[in-house]
Amino acid sequence: MLTALNLLNYIDRSVLFAVQPLVQSEFHLTNTQVGYLTSAFLGFYMIAAPFTGPLAGRYSRKMIIVLGAVFWSGLTLLTAVTHTYWELLVRHTLVGVGEATFVTIAPTFVADLFPEKERGRIFGVFYLAIPVGTAAGYLLGGKLGPHFGWRFPFYIAAFPGFLLAILLLFIPEPPRGQFDSLKETPDRGTIRGLARNPAFWMVTLGMAASTFSLGGVQVWMPTFLSRVRGYSLESANLMFGKIVVVDGILASLAGGWLGDRLLPRMRSSYYFVSAISMGLGVPVMIVALFSKGQLMVPAIAVAAFLLLFNTSPLNTALVNSVGAHIRATAIAVNIFIFHLFGDVPSPTLMGYVADRRSLQAAFILPIVAMAVSSAVLFYGMRFAPAVRVDDGAGSLGGRSG
Repeated sequence: MLTALNLLNYIDRSVLFAVQPLVQSEFHLTNTQVGYLTSAFLGFYMIAAPFTGPLAGRYSRKMIIVLGAVFWSGLTLLTAVTHTYWELLVRHTLVGVGEATFVTIAPTFVADLFPEKERGRIFGVFYLAIPVGTAAGYLLGGKLGPHFGWRFPFYIAAFPGFLLAILLLFIPEPPRGQFDSLKETPDRGTIRGLARNPAFWMVTLGMAASTFSLGGVQVWMPTFLSRVRGYSLESANLMFGKIVVVDGILASLAGGWLGDRLLPRMRSSYYFVSAISMGLGVPVMIVALFSKGQLMVPAIAVAAFLLLFNTSPLNTALVNSVGAHIRATAIAVNIFIFHLFGDVPSPTLMGYVADRRSLQAAFILPIVAMAVSSAVLFYGMRFAPAVRVDDGAGSLGGRSG
């Protein structure tokens, strides 16, 4: 049910992308006004996260998730009475606030349902919502919007949220940290200690650099294929969309599985597999951007796979880096930082370089960010916590970093 709610979370975000031309036509909007809808959503989502995270330490996480799901589903349904641009803007920003409650707290709920040795695979399933939900939003909006109006897809996306919120009420909330093997030391279990927790900061900074790269590529790759490589915009979006969905599913599951597989022998396995994938992605991305022959499309597919490979390992490393009682707050801080330094500035900076040099030159920025992410995560391996893995002798995971 949590994975299904996460799916709806991403569907609601991407439905707007699919119906943007219809919204723009009805309200007579400029491109800047349309783009600001997403910028405002992301900004309020990022700012709300640090305020919603600490709530999990004082109140029932299940009830916060339920109330958040009802809140954002209700706002999605209220699209029916949205008749001006400013009403739509307010609706969209408030949806960001509602979704922040889920994204900061749900991963802590998931972590407490499974032992540490399985968390990579479990988060691989949970974060399938990113590529699948994004694709579903495009399909939902793209199919229903032209026939029934741009508001109709939002109604379809809203009702499952209410149903899942009601069903979640009957799920018992797991005890905090019931499967955690490490004690909550001051560095792992207090807000003050979070500031000097290198395991947390390395994964957060590595994630920020990775998100900078991924955010820029997602925004500009279809345009690059259209303007620079001669594809039609429709075929460029279709091809890249298929790549993201297939790669997202395979990479999310494979990354979590490999991190779990290596954990008994390497306590830093989640940092390691993410660092390797980002490092390998650098030369592949160079081929994807500077090759004009038959290698280009396969290279884009491989580069996207390597970029998405670290989704579940990095989120697993994040929840393992702190104690259960400050986990939601840590995730909230993580969300704020990796958006602030990641996908918030990267599309704009790439556009700035493209205006002054070329769009192909702008893609140097995500390539550099991939290299930075890899270097940070390799350095962060030394700080990975030695979580306990049940290998028959109750030993600690990993004999070395």
